[in-house]
Amino acid sequence: MSARLQSEIFDIGTELRGFGADAGAVVAFSGLVRDEGGRLTALEIEHYPGMTEKALTAYGAQAAERFGLADWRIIHRHGRLGVGEPIMMVATAARHRKAAFEAAEYLMDWLKSRAPFWKREIGPEGPGAWVEARSEDEDALARW
Repeated sequence: MSARLQSEIFDIGTELRGFGADAGAVVAFSGLVRDEGGRLTALEIEHYPGMTEKALTAYGAQAAERFGLADWRIIHRHGRLGVGEPIMMVATAARHRKAAFEAAEYLMDWLKSRAPFWKREIGPEGPGAWVEARSEDEDALARW
């Protein structure tokens, strides 16, 4: 059970090797930087060290308790990320698949709407505006 922040690219296969080996179900999700129709060349992600790790760890522990997880892992990158690179990964392991899927969705909904990260799109002309929170992300979190 862990949360990790890093600037380096991670390998999802390596991260999942042996993860949840004693559970009945493992669910993993990894988000990638999208091209956004040719207007994006990179994404810049900032965070406050210490505060962000604490928030990710607390929310992972909350998901573990709520869904009865045997294990969970959150990896989130920061810094400048190119199109097609992984941004983050959530993995959950539970006795049954429903709990593993729901816990992964729960963590993703929180990461999209409340995790303490700031994202700025970078296009061909350079840095653009910081990405605003979206109402559909808040709606997704509210269902829990």
